[in-house]
Amino acid sequence: MRSARLEMALASGAFVLPPLGDIVVLSPQAGDDLSALPKARVVVLTGFKPDFDHFQAQGFRMDGGQPLAAVVCLPRARAEALALIAQASGLLPAGAPILLDGQKTDGIDSMLKLARAAGFAPGEVISKAHGKAAVLQAGPQPEGWAATPRQIEGGFVTLPGVFSADAPDRGSVLLAAALPDRLYGRVADLGAGWGYLARAILVRADVTSLDLVEADRAALDCARANVTDPRARFHWADATRFKPAQPWDAVVMNPPFHISRAADPELGAAFLRAAHRSLLPGGTLWLVANRHLPYNRILTPLFRTVEEIGGDAVFRLTRAAHPIRAR
Repeated sequence: MRSARLEMALASGAFVLPPLGDIVVLSPQAGDDLSALPKARVVVLTGFKPDFDHFQAQGFRMDGGQPLAAVVCLPRARAEALALIAQASGLLPAGAPILLDGQKTDGIDSMLKLARAAGFAPGEVISKAHGKAAVLQAGPQPEGWAATPRQIEGGFVTLPGVFSADAPDRGSVLLAAALPDRLYGRVADLGAGWGYLARAILVRADVTSLDLVEADRAALDCARANVTDPRARFHWADATRFKPAQPWDAVVMNPPFHISRAADPELGAAFLRAAHRSLLPGGTLWLVANRHLPYNRILTPLFRTVEEIGGDAVFRLTRAAHPIRAR
């Protein structure tokens, strides 16, 4: 567990906090225990809205002044991890301590090697709970580590760490091609990512508004650059809890189904329920998902019509219409 490695680093003197000044914690996940740190001095920086909401509810500051130490919680994506280390180093004075912490399955060993080669001088490595932590010394940002926008096929802009940053997800491509010409009214893209589906939706002239709901702030920033249609409205929010100002005529989505490395069909199911409760009585859900996920069993009691409309060996396209309301 992250908390155990953090406590060991502090107790052993491997991670020495300055007597004053803020301590910035980058990209912790909801459930991470930060109680080993002096809470009044901690600033949590995260672009994932559910994690943001979690730590804000616990009373942590979510922005701050000039930090003098940092904790980087290693993400899965290598490019995102490099960007976080560069961000931490850029926030701190030269030589300030950065505790880099991560699971072995998330590549902590290779990241420590890269940090050492880049001149961050990792100190003692603490191993516990299937992970490692070590203190780096803040210094100049290595070339190519910072998160910089890149343009991919189709003229879309993406950033390191966002889902499907190199090309549109195959499922989204299939769903975009299957959307009907008659799509109209108020529409939502739940889990909008960097805007591939949104741009396809807004080709339809009868769409009067499109709510792009996305929990990853970096992805939503990309969507703002990729989708310039004035009908688009951007919401940094947890799609499973989002409540629109008015019900939607249609929802389009390619929902996530992973939390960390573990597949969690309940996450996608929460997206389905969010669409169900926010659609008009005559509304329609257009969905793409992996075939192995049990979403049809979830949709059947929620909608009067549930039908497969295409896909391939991996993905299923589904149309679910006319939400059933409890009496």
